[in-house]
Amino acid sequence: MSKRTRTAELESQTHERFPTHSASDPGATRKLAVEAARLAQDDKCTDIALLDVRGICQVADYILICSGSSDRQMRTTAQEIGELAQEHGYPPFRQSVDDRTTWIVVDCVDIVVHIFEPDTRAHYDLEMLWSDAPRVEWERPGEANRDRAGLR
Repeated sequence: MSKRTRTAELESQTHERFPTHSASDPGATRKLAVEAARLAQDDKCTDIALLDVRGICQVADYILICSGSSDRQMRTTAQEIGELAQEHGYPPFRQSVDDRTTWIVVDCVDIVVHIFEPDTRAHYDLEMLWSDAPRVEWERPGEANRDRAGLR
């Protein structure tokens, strides 16, 4: 195989550089990720982004990023998402909270949830880090589109 052919072949495999090999049902994983995003919305979290990182991340299939307005709200949302994941057979592997409760991570292996205080979220800018990842539509049918800035 020529070098040019091999390069073209590699370029055609977009996002398959680091394929994941999840043993979980892809449909069930996606369903849980969408339900977690909806739960975050129900708990009044804002700026919710659900990213499909299959094929570009070896660690997870979906990353959920949202912002909370208080440490109590953020902790409650993290706990409820952990319980939801447990009910669906994706028990949280680990949960991490920073000292000032500005960033909570709930790691359910196939789905990783990041709940940020807005300034901390802007500082780490995970959406930019995972900008190659397509966004997943998670809003319930019939709900108004909340993307007022037109970023999607």
